[in-house]
Amino acid sequence: MKTGLYIFFLCCTLSLLVSCSEDTLGETGIGNITGVVVFEGDNAPQANVKISTNPPSNTVFTGEDGSFDLGEVVVGDYSVQAEKSDFITAFEPATVTEGTTTNVIFELQPETANNVAPSIPILVTPADEAEDVAQDVLFTWTVTDPDPFDELVYQLELRNDMTNEILNFQNLSDTFLSVNDLAFSTKYFWQVTVNDGINPDVNSEFSSFNTIDEPNNRLVFVRKESNGNNVIYSTDDGSETGLGPLALTSQSSNSFRPRRNTEVNKIAFLRTVGGETQLFTMNEDGSDVFQVTASQPVNGFNLEEVDFAWEPTGEKLYFPSFDKLFSINTDGGGLELVYTTPDGSFITEVERARFNDFFVIKTNNVSGYAAEILVLDLDGNLIETAVTGFQGALGGLDISITGSTIVFTRDISEFENPNYLQLDTRIFTYELGTGNAPVDQSGDKPAGTNDLDPRFTPTNAGIVYTNTPNDEVSVRDIVTSQLGDASRTTLVEDGAMPDWQ
Repeated sequence: MKTGLYIFFLCCTLSLLVSCSEDTLGETGIGNITGVVVFEGDNAPQANVKISTNPPSNTVFTGEDGSFDLGEVVVGDYSVQAEKSDFITAFEPATVTEGTTTNVIFELQPETANNVAPSIPILVTPADEAEDVAQDVLFTWTVTDPDPFDELVYQLELRNDMTNEILNFQNLSDTFLSVNDLAFSTKYFWQVTVNDGINPDVNSEFSSFNTIDEPNNRLVFVRKESNGNNVIYSTDDGSETGLGPLALTSQSSNSFRPRRNTEVNKIAFLRTVGGETQLFTMNEDGSDVFQVTASQPVNGFNLEEVDFAWEPTGEKLYFPSFDKLFSINTDGGGLELVYTTPDGSFITEVERARFNDFFVIKTNNVSGYAAEILVLDLDGNLIETAVTGFQGALGGLDISITGSTIVFTRDISEFENPNYLQLDTRIFTYELGTGNAPVDQSGDKPAGTNDLDPRFTPTNAGIVYTNTPNDEVSVRDIVTSQLGDASRTTLVEDGAMPDWQ
C-alpha cells in the first residue's frame, strides 16, 4: 500500500515539473527581426528611419544602406513600425519564432503621396470667343483643391494671334490678373496653369477673345499722374467715333507735348530720358515707340514750355535747343541746323505752316520774357515780326490751316517773376501780314485762371486749349470754343497740352 502511494505522488510531481518546464520555454523563447527600408518607386535605401514594434520590444534606426536589426525579440506576433520625417509612417506584420530571424521590407512613401492635384482651371473672363474686349482686361478663373493647406501658384499665358508674341505672367497667387494696353483689333488666346507644389502642373483649356477695333481718337492730351510723371492720353473729341481716355504711354516715364500727324498716323512727343529731353514717335495706339533724337536733345529755358513741329509730310521734325532750331528725320538720321537766333535769344516754340513754306517761332530771353513771335521762310530769313513789345509771358503757338492766322497766348497782367508764374493769360489771334492788333479770343474766361496751349480745331473755326487756375497746383481742364464766341465747352477734365487733328 505504501509502495503504491509513493509511486502515485512521484508521478504527480514529475507531471507538474514537465508542465512548468513547457510554460517557461514558451514565454522566454527568443527570435530576431531584421529588415530594410527603401523609397517606393526607385528602391533607394532610406537611412535614419526609426524602427519600433507593437508590442514594444527594441527601437533602432536604419543605417546608410537602409537596413536594421532589432536584435533579440521574444517570440510572438508584432506590428513593426517605420517612421521618418516627411514620409508616411509604414507598418508591417512580423511573427517571431524561437531561434529564427524574421525579415521585413518597408517601401516608404512621401507624406504627399496621398495629395490630390488641383482641378482643371476654369477660365471665366473674358468669356471664350468674346468680342469687343477693351485694351485693359481683367482675367479671372476658378480652381478647386481638395487639400486645403496646399499653396497654389498660377501662370497665365497670353498669345497675340497676329504677331505670335507670347506674354507669360508667372508666380501668381490670386485667381485674377489685370493686363493693360493690349493691341486693338487683335485675337488673343490665353491659358492658365496651376501647381500645388506637389503634383504636376494642371493646364486649363485654351480660350480666345477679340479686342475692340482701333478707335478714332482725334484728341490727344497730357495728364499728370500721382507720381509726378506726365502720361499721354487719347480720347474721343465728342463726335462719338472714338473711345477714351486711353493711356498711350506708361506712368513709369515722363512723356508730354503730344503732336499728331495724320499723314503718317503717328504721334510725336517729348520724353525725359536720363535727365535730358528727347523726341519720340509712336503709333496712334501707343505702340511702336521710337526715340528720334539722341546726341542733340531738346532744350530751352523751361521744358514744360518747349514745343516742336512736324514737317507736314511726316518725314521730319523741327525742334529747338536754346538759340538754335534743328530738323531731324523721323528715323533718327539727317540732323540739320535750320536757324540760329542772331541775338542769342532762346527759341522756345516752333510751328510749321501746313500748306505754306514758312515757320513761326517764339523767342525769349533766358527767363522766358522779352518774347517775340517771328515768321521765317524755310531758309531762315525773317518775313515778319508778328508779335513784339509786350512784357510778361507769351506762348502757345499754332498756325491756321490756311496759313493766314496764328494763335498764341499772352499774360495781360504783364507780371514777370523768376518762377515764370502767369496770372491772367488769354488767347489771341493775329492775321499775318496785316499789322492789325491781335484779337482776344478768351471770351468769358473765369477770373483767376489762365488759358494756355491753344491749338486750332480741325475745322479751323474754333480753338482747343487748357484752362487752369493761376495757382499752378489746381486741376487743369481742356476746353474748346469757337472763334469770336465767348461760350466755352469742357472736353476733358484733368488734362493739358491738347492737340486735335
